[in-house]
Amino acid sequence: MVIITALAITRERERGTMENLLATPVRPLEVIAGKILPYVGVGYVQVTLILIAAKLLFGVPMVGSIALLYCIALLFIAANLCMGITFSTLAKNQLQAMQMAFFFFLPSILLSGFMFPFRGMPVWAQWIGSCLPLTHFLRVVRGILLKGNGVAEIAPDLWPIAVFLLVMLAIGVKRYRQTLD
Repeated sequence: MVIITALAITRERERGTMENLLATPVRPLEVIAGKILPYVGVGYVQVTLILIAAKLLFGVPMVGSIALLYCIALLFIAANLCMGITFSTLAKNQLQAMQMAFFFFLPSILLSGFMFPFRGMPVWAQWIGSCLPLTHFLRVVRGILLKGNGVAEIAPDLWPIAVFLLVMLAIGVKRYRQTLD
């Protein structure tokens, strides 16, 4: 999802349609929302396919509420899409946007606890991993699916994802108007 939206605004710039987009009376937040909203559906399709594969192929027990997981997934999906939009506003071309997305994606996978146990990493790596939304989303998914956690148990991992989302959205909106520089 980060890669898809990382190309959104850089593609407009490369095609020469950015000037037209900036000339419209639409506010930056509305343009960014328009670029992000279609991909929320794509994110939900991905979540659904992963949950089906987890259940059918790997026999993952699903103890908790799938509806709660889908609600929390919206926050994670939006955070990743906003990260991609921020990269799109920072990059000069699509190649640069792709590289930024990969430089975000790889540390997210390595420092989130997905590949290696989170508590087994050095303190500096845990600190960096705690800033990434994937770390907290993995805890939420494990808590809901494997332990049956409710909102009260997962709340400590929700606010870091929300803060990340708001910061990336603010940066993306602020940088949007500066994209022709």
